[in-house]
Amino acid sequence: MKQYKYKVNGAQYDVTINEIQGQLAKVVVNGIPFDVEMQNSQLSEDNLPNVTTTAAPAAAPAAPVAAAPAATEAAPSGAGEGTPVKAPLPGVVTKINVSVGQQVKKGENVLVLEAMKMENNIAAEADGTVSGIAVKAGDSVLEGAVLLTIA
Repeated sequence: MKQYKYKVNGAQYDVTINEIQGQLAKVVVNGIPFDVEMQNSQLSEDNLPNVTTTAAPAAAPAAPVAAAPAATEAAPSGAGEGTPVKAPLPGVVTKINVSVGQQVKKGENVLVLEAMKMENNIAAEADGTVSGIAVKAGDSVLEGAVLLTIA
């Protein structure tokens, strides 16, 4: 079992390769298991590439902020601690309606995710304070990817 951290289009992915049998790899990406069929690949568990992995920097605790205008081009601040808000389907983040330190209510629209030419409003899953934003507008995300956290 080998663990890696990859960044694709600015989005962080934690990848664990559990096993490789022939051309089939059993991997877990951000906690979601996948069976990956590799075509024309010479990879095996014995010859996985040596990849230098670095831990993502821990997000500093955010000081509460007075009601701030919604950030449209927020920079990712890291996942933060608390209740994660995850992508319900793969898509592209088009708008982030909150900022770190902002108070939110359960059901409040915190992010817009475009999937299959449709805008999907992503709601806060709990009352609290946004403790981290793991994506930025324009990022492509997989289903189950952590978008932000609410403490």
